[in-house]
Amino acid sequence: MREVCTFAEWYDSLGDVMQSKRSWRDYLALSGKGMMMGAADAVPGVSGGTIAFITGIYEELINSLKQFGPEAIKILFTQGIVAVWKHVNGTFLLTLLSGIVLSLATIARAVLYWLDNYPELLWAFFFGLILASVWSLCRHIERWESHIITAFFSGAILAYLITTISPASVEASALTIFLSGMVAICAMILPGISGSFILLLMGMYTPILMAVKNFEVVTLGLFGAGCVIGLLSFSHVLSWMFSSFKTTTLALLGGFMLGSLNKVWPWKYTTSYSIDRHGKQIPLVQENISPGSFETMTGEPSSLVMALVLMVIGASVVFLIEKMGRRAGV
Repeated sequence: MREVCTFAEWYDSLGDVMQSKRSWRDYLALSGKGMMMGAADAVPGVSGGTIAFITGIYEELINSLKQFGPEAIKILFTQGIVAVWKHVNGTFLLTLLSGIVLSLATIARAVLYWLDNYPELLWAFFFGLILASVWSLCRHIERWESHIITAFFSGAILAYLITTISPASVEASALTIFLSGMVAICAMILPGISGSFILLLMGMYTPILMAVKNFEVVTLGLFGAGCVIGLLSFSHVLSWMFSSFKTTTLALLGGFMLGSLNKVWPWKYTTSYSIDRHGKQIPLVQENISPGSFETMTGEPSSLVMALVLMVIGASVVFLIEKMGRRAGV
């Protein structure tokens, strides 16, 4: 009689194959994908999960995170550290995490600089990137049945409504910092839903960003603890959705990305500001407007031609990453 292996056994064997087939160049590329995820997560409106999806590592990431649980603890005490490292696909996660951390410490600063000084151009790049990502995801859906279409538009409407919510003002206490970590990390691993934007809605974006810049250990520790709890819990839900309803889940995530385009529209008019601890004005509530209206209402150039060029570049990046991912198989 043929022996039937469990999902955990199948995934362990898959992890062994993936780790053994990757060369140092593959891991260097994986670290680069982590850096792109970190840079994206620093911007309120772009999801690191989107980057993970278009670079072809999303399902492996979710399934690797899912492996952290009681089974991992059992393996640790019965078989040792090496066995549990293989069980959780540790080399993959460590490489990706190192890229994310390196990005937050370096590239994210450049992204935030562009956000402060050339926001229309930065948003245009991400608009093209996310729009192409929607097409990239949806082309994997072979048959658009009624429930698939419903999932797609439900995701789009939900994401759109989230982007229209006005940010709140919350005191940065130990509890709110911990809870913001739990909520934001769930958004960060969802393509189309920005963890940074969720932090902005909760009124926690500036406190967390300042904690990163100033390396406030206590604040980062509380936020990190919330991230760990939220990530390990939500990864089980996503893994179950992919294993049981993969096509519907893809449609839902595609809808999330489509709906999130409302947030990354390049030309915005700010109707309300908040003041940070340094007395600097931070846009709080913004409305999307046309490039022509942008020039009239703000008195600033819309940079329409350059913005369209960057949209095309953003879309091209998606197609290039997809092509490289299929060729490299990482």
